Amino acid sequence: MTVTVPASNALSTCPRDRDALLACFRDVRGQTDRLTAPLSDEDQVVQSMPDASPAKWHRAHVTWFFETFVLGTHAAGYEVFHEHYTYLFNSYYNAVGDRHPRPQRGMLTRPPAADVSAYRAHVDAAMERFIATAPASVWPEAAPLIVLGLHHEQQHQELILMDILHLFAQNSIDPAYQTYRAAPARRAPPLDWIDYAGGVREIGHAGDTFAFDNEGPRHEVLLRPYRLASRPVTNAEWLDFIADDGYRRPEFWLSDGWATVEAEGWQAPLYWSLQDGSWTAMSLSGRQTLNLQAPVCHVSYYEADAYARWAGRRLPTEAEWECAAADLPVAGNFAGAGLLRTAPAAGRDDGVPEQMFGDVWEWTQSAYAAYPGFRAAPGAVGEYNGKFMANQMVLRGGACVTPEGHARATYRNFFYPHMRWQFGGVRLADET
Repeated sequence: MTVTVPASNALSTCPRDRDALLACFRDVRGQTDRLTAPLSDEDQVVQSMPDASPAKWHRAHVTWFFETFVLGTHAAGYEVFHEHYTYLFNSYYNAVGDRHPRPQRGMLTRPPAADVSAYRAHVDAAMERFIATAPASVWPEAAPLIVLGLHHEQQHQELILMDILHLFAQNSIDPAYQTYRAAPARRAPPLDWIDYAGGVREIGHAGDTFAFDNEGPRHEVLLRPYRLASRPVTNAEWLDFIADDGYRRPEFWLSDGWATVEAEGWQAPLYWSLQDGSWTAMSLSGRQTLNLQAPVCHVSYYEADAYARWAGRRLPTEAEWECAAADLPVAGNFAGAGLLRTAPAAGRDDGVPEQMFGDVWEWTQSAYAAYPGFRAAPGAVGEYNGKFMANQMVLRGGACVTPEGHARATYRNFFYPHMRWQFGGVRLADET
């Protein structure tokens, strides 16, 4: 039987059917290859900062995940491609063993990119055989690990694009990852406010569809009545913040944020540049004239919070954001199977909260912490999310580099408050 269900649909249902899962496996693994196809071998080996990773390392690491957690555990007689890859391409799983230091991944000129491609082919062939022939006794445990591995790879697909943009932004020739795909020529809709009732609400994942462990358990929260802006903050509005000396007025900034502004010399969002009186922004299609109608992007939590204070508003909590998004379709400007739209685009005026999904991840004021009743899974897989629940802030909604079908209302992304290379933006909140 031939199954043609795309991963963007089928993966959300956590398929256990072998044919459906094989179709998803091929789709996701193929998308990684398509995303890295425009890159030269030189592009794939460089690490532009300690928080980023070379594209070659990403390609190998997501392959290591399947080899380690599926084939090495459940596939009888599987032979590893190279025994030292367990050390080179482990990310942070202490239970698996030692690993190459993260800040030094750019030193790995060997194995070459061709060997990583061979590694992917070796593991892909073994995985396809395993999906087709795995004994029924191991399938109930192995199938969820395969689904987790595919969602994990989709996370790294987004990271590949984030890291390549940061890498290319270090080059004064402003190289393009791909040809510019123009956003629709439209103005951002007027900013309006949408009221939401307070009360006892439930947030968090429930049901049989896929979710990461940090999205549950589902639990009750108490909300006061609140309102959300009808769309994200735009680049034009951010220019007003700059013009009012927003980056020079400490009264808007958290103490750590102000210390970061002074230490780093921030004057605008990451990748912005003022050239001959005009603002430009580096994108995956090279440096472009700043789209004033598009959501502001590549701002840190510190900047998002400062802007909200300057505007006399605040950032939403993640519970407020999720309750507002819970009944909305998960549709927007995501990275599909074809060409990317290489930057956020202006929204439409549909009379509902605009761009809750896609374009830019939206900072919340919520610290990344465990939900009541959260328990990490036993073993190495339990290190996936729980060990990072400190000193980070939650973002919601997905961005233009997030794979289509990967986001949902309960999805909790998280970054440290000073980080800007992710596609982070701002939606304002307020009391009613």
